[in-house]
Amino acid sequence: QVQLVQSGGGSVQAGGSLRLSCVASGRGFDTFVVAWFRQAPGEEREIIARVSTSGVPTFYADSVKGRFDISRDNAKNTAFLQMNSLKPEDTAVYYCATSPIFRAIRPLEYGDWGQGTQVIVSS
Repeated sequence: QVQLVQSGGGSVQAGGSLRLSCVASGRGFDTFVVAWFRQAPGEEREIIARVSTSGVPTFYADSVKGRFDISRDNAKNTAFLQMNSLKPEDTAVYYCATSPIFRAIRPLEYGDWGQGTQVIVSS
């Protein structure tokens, strides 16, 4: 089990960039897959990117492909989500999460969650 603390996020105009960070404490961060989810008001929480234990991105949602980049630094127990060319429809609360399952895709497959961070993209 790990504890996840997120930072980054905020408000930005369309076309801008933001970087989210997710710092883990506890043991075994490098044994877990890390994913970023987001949840817009009235919507279900959706996975947008996932990175393997070794740092290889293994999933991007179609809605963010080519614009977002997921990465991790196991030496620093940190995962990142670089968000470029942001659009108003990217507005949501973003969460990082960990899972022991290589291709975990559903929120229920993720056991530890960050506190969430708001991203607002204005047109």
